Amino acid sequence: MMLQTTVHAAAQSRAHGTTAALWHAVELHRPVAEIDGACELALCGSLARVDPEQTWPRTGADVCPACAALSR
Repeated sequence: MMLQTTVHAAAQSRAHGTTAALWHAVELHRPVAEIDGACELALCGSLARVDPEQTWPRTGADVCPACAALSR
């Protein structure tokens, strides 16, 4: 039997107009060390830049509600 785990990384989107930057969850299929700073597709479909110094799950008002629900 093979055990499969899903790892999520924290990524922050850019603020757009009056919209604040949000923390998103990105599903990783490679080690965090291989993330090159480019934007990645978040669980909710937004593009966000992974921050290897941050962990997921995040808490607070600046967390994408869709990513929070989809990462459970």
